[in-house]
Amino acid sequence: MEKLRKTIEQYGRWKDLGIYIDRMEGHLESDFSHSLENAKALLESIGKEICSVKEVELGSSPTINGVIKAAFTALGYPNEDMVRTISGSLANIGQQIGTLRNGISPTSHGRSMDELRDRNSSIDLLTRDFLIDSTVVVAVFLIRSFEERKDMAVPKESEVAVGEKIIYADAEDFNESWDQSFGDFQMGVYSFVASEVLYGLDYQAYELEYKLFMESGDELAGDAEE
Repeated sequence: MEKLRKTIEQYGRWKDLGIYIDRMEGHLESDFSHSLENAKALLESIGKEICSVKEVELGSSPTINGVIKAAFTALGYPNEDMVRTISGSLANIGQQIGTLRNGISPTSHGRSMDELRDRNSSIDLLTRDFLIDSTVVVAVFLIRSFEERKDMAVPKESEVAVGEKIIYADAEDFNESWDQSFGDFQMGVYSFVASEVLYGLDYQAYELEYKLFMESGDELAGDAEE
């Protein structure tokens, strides 16, 4: 956590994030769900600030996954496979933190007395350290990347030429809309957003839905069939 504190001290823009760090540290043992809630809020705040400064639209109700991916786009990273993989992995960390927080929070759902007493013990200390350390790594990376790249222009979204395969990372608006409609798919400890699943398993269906989305503005064909 000290590395994150030093980073926000170095760059004054981020000083208000200290409140999240204090809450993350202060509830590690007494109420870990509160630490996770603030870890999620920390990542969302950083991502939204980056997108706001870079004038990258997030939509009305973006997921934490979408916020972090959009932040990578705002930072000007090229759409190379390695970078997309890294940004997707970091976004999934943020998404899992939010999911886990909902699972153990005393207020996300009504809890029995036994569940309230046992919610903290459901996550061992090693896992807690991993989750918080992961949050710190992502937060520091995003802040430092922003500060080093803040004067760099955001690349315009590339247009898909007729006959060319759609590049997944270039279809941010469609991906975000599809993910909000159909959510994530959980496979053990792994989590994949709906748009990635569709793109990887049935590219032709992805291409069809993408084209329908572009033609209609924001209506998904999948929604229309329901």
